[in-house]
Amino acid sequence: MCGIAGFLNDQLIDNSRNILNGMLHRIHHRGPDECGLYLSNNACIGNVRLSIVDLTSGQQPMCTQDGRYWIAYNGEVFNHPELKSLLEKRGHRFRTNCDTEVVLHMYQEYGANCLEKLNGQFAIAIWDTFEKELFLARDRMGIRPLFYSQNGKDFVFSSEIKALFEYPGIERSFNSLGLNQVFTFWTSQTPHTVFKDVYELPPGHYAKIKSGNLEIRPYWSLSFDNPQKMSVQDAVDNFRYLFKDALNLRMRADVPVAAYLSGGLDSTSTTGFIKQMFPEALNTFSIGFEEKDFDETAYQLEVAHYFDTKHHSVNFKNEDVIDLFEKVIWHTEIPVLRTAPFPMFKLSKLVRDNGIKVVITGEGADEMLGGYNIFKEAIIRHFWAKYPDSHLRPLLLKKLYPYLPQIKDAGTSALKLFFGYKLSEIDSPAYSHLLRWNNTSRIRNFLTSDRLENLNGTDLVNEYERRISSKVSNYSPLAKAQFIESNVFMSGYLLSSQGDRVAMGNSVEGRYPFLDHRIIEFCASLPDDLKISGLDEKYLLKQVVKDVIPKSVLKRPKQAYRAPIAQALLNDKTGFVDEYLSATKLNEAGVFDAASVGKLMTKLRKNTTINEVDNMALMGMLSTQVLYELYIKNYRHLSSDEIEPGRVMNPTYQENL
Repeated sequence: MCGIAGFLNDQLIDNSRNILNGMLHRIHHRGPDECGLYLSNNACIGNVRLSIVDLTSGQQPMCTQDGRYWIAYNGEVFNHPELKSLLEKRGHRFRTNCDTEVVLHMYQEYGANCLEKLNGQFAIAIWDTFEKELFLARDRMGIRPLFYSQNGKDFVFSSEIKALFEYPGIERSFNSLGLNQVFTFWTSQTPHTVFKDVYELPPGHYAKIKSGNLEIRPYWSLSFDNPQKMSVQDAVDNFRYLFKDALNLRMRADVPVAAYLSGGLDSTSTTGFIKQMFPEALNTFSIGFEEKDFDETAYQLEVAHYFDTKHHSVNFKNEDVIDLFEKVIWHTEIPVLRTAPFPMFKLSKLVRDNGIKVVITGEGADEMLGGYNIFKEAIIRHFWAKYPDSHLRPLLLKKLYPYLPQIKDAGTSALKLFFGYKLSEIDSPAYSHLLRWNNTSRIRNFLTSDRLENLNGTDLVNEYERRISSKVSNYSPLAKAQFIESNVFMSGYLLSSQGDRVAMGNSVEGRYPFLDHRIIEFCASLPDDLKISGLDEKYLLKQVVKDVIPKSVLKRPKQAYRAPIAQALLNDKTGFVDEYLSATKLNEAGVFDAASVGKLMTKLRKNTTINEVDNMALMGMLSTQVLYELYIKNYRHLSSDEIEPGRVMNPTYQENL
């Protein structure tokens, strides 16, 4: 795993080496082991490397033997040994055993079509010295990030936005559309980001840039078009084969591979199969919580004991939210509406402190196998919509959220008030998410009049519905919900703010067997009742692992991963929250109306029970303010003497510079 950065310019830029060094220094946490640059009159690309495969060679940037193609690459292609054999039969010769060289030769042989053969998680940059063309690509689900900015013929790219800001002339200001998307969907929607003129290459897409012209094309997309009839046993057999193979591929490394263990079904399943396939010692890592409502320590210890793993855990305290706030937002580069990334950042630090670089994790199972409550919520709302006056049907919703007192203890009238939003609009392609997005969008009530004016009355939900309407028209209600959750929430938030950013912030690579594209495509072909049977989530996965994991895990109710918000922020003794949400700082940032924010804070400090909408508003506003301070107000370019000794990389190759 690595970080990449670079730029194209048809004229020699003064100080090109220092600019690229500064860009790479900003993302050195992604690759603290090695660094390298390629410099030429037309293109400069670089890499910071986290060495995982072929530790002694594989330095980047790397070129083909004829010197035509140069690659800077972030990620892992897990089937690289098989692809290497394929290429050798076609006459290719290799100098290393790393996947970087395989990807380079795959592009040399197949061009952009090589992406269809790669099984992995990656962001790729390849410079063609003959055609003077840059090729960029991102993995199918967007596990690894890739951002860019363009001004005329200047084109700049990097694994993280902070590196782009080291390039001269890129303005640092908020993009109102991107913020509006976050305050609706929990994330900006590619290609947009929350920063003006900064864009993100969408998952499953590649780009070619030549003479200032940018062309972006998809090479893969998620589809639920063709559900297949199959027996439970056939589905179990097929899934088990694919999952074990996906795990086997993701255990390939020249360093130890560990596993996250939450105590839930997904991480317990990955741990169980790893121990079945690789009986040797396995390190597992867990996060516990001071707040008992969020804590799953007892389940984690039970599973660790059951599989005899070498278990490590760390406790997350409420004050950790404040202590880590600026550091986490520095890495997410986007406002967050939950504190869930904060414990994950602390957990990845525990991993790194124990000398581990790679962890297997269970993300993707909920999206592809029907694990989220939002899917069951949509099923219940569909059922309720047939008889909207029913007093009994809304009560089913209480079963989904036993950990939320305002829902668990609510009566029918309160449930109707909260869950009845657009109840009858069952033909909406986004029916499953209308309620969530409506609740999230209340954050916009706190925007300044100028920000609201910039939005020009934009209705993001209607726009999104129109955009996906034809794509999902033949999907079942569950498939529609899964499509949205996977395309909007998973890549934009779960795999980013809660995944890549907080893991790589501590130089740890996460690997996701449930997101092997073969498993994704297989799950997308499953009939609905193999994913959710009645209201029993992840039915197929439970059948697959019933003889592998403890029975107690199979039987326990799903507990959503959450972390404290109001409990941590409203009890802040440091003055952090009051300072960032002061009228002075709010007016300076110009995003939120100071009077409206002040009223909310007064309300929150008076109430003992705080609803989820206000929790999101508080977190969204505070993280936006911190983002403004870090990236707009106080960001400054690195000077050459600020780059740590030994981190000024010598050029790997220098062409006519």
